[in-house]
Amino acid sequence: MDKIKSFSINHLKLERGVYIMRKDKFNGITITTVDIRMKRPNREPVINTSELHTIEHLGAVYLRNYSRLKDKVVYFGPMGCRTGFELVLVGDYESRELLEDIIATFEFIANYEGDIPGQSAIECGNYLDHNLPMAKYHAQDFLQDPLLNIKDSNLNYPME
Repeated sequence: MDKIKSFSINHLKLERGVYIMRKDKFNGITITTVDIRMKRPNREPVINTSELHTIEHLGAVYLRNYSRLKDKVVYFGPMGCRTGFELVLVGDYESRELLEDIIATFEFIANYEGDIPGQSAIECGNYLDHNLPMAKYHAQDFLQDPLLNIKDSNLNYPME
């Protein structure tokens, strides 16, 4: 069985950042999968499900309604390991060109006030599992390190 690309990255060297996980072609259209890595795998505590869930709701709302990528978003959701998110976009993108939108998304989350969009029993399959204060904390933490002072090492997967 072939390893998928994300399993071939040395997670002990992986830092917080924005990485292009893969690019796939379907009928001549490129689909880019972005690894938005908020925590250093196996070296930092992961994000709890309630704040991960809230970041998912707020991030999806922002990306699909307000970002310049809104018509290109296929999916935004958490990684199973709870260290970040995957963003799937129609189009061929590089990490650096997505930074403006990703920074704006996390600024939106960090500064969000009010009811969490989609947080009702009718709209959400686990509507009680949310934590806005901690979602805002994690978003602000990710903005400060590394988004607002991004380095190439936070944009390109580590070489083995």
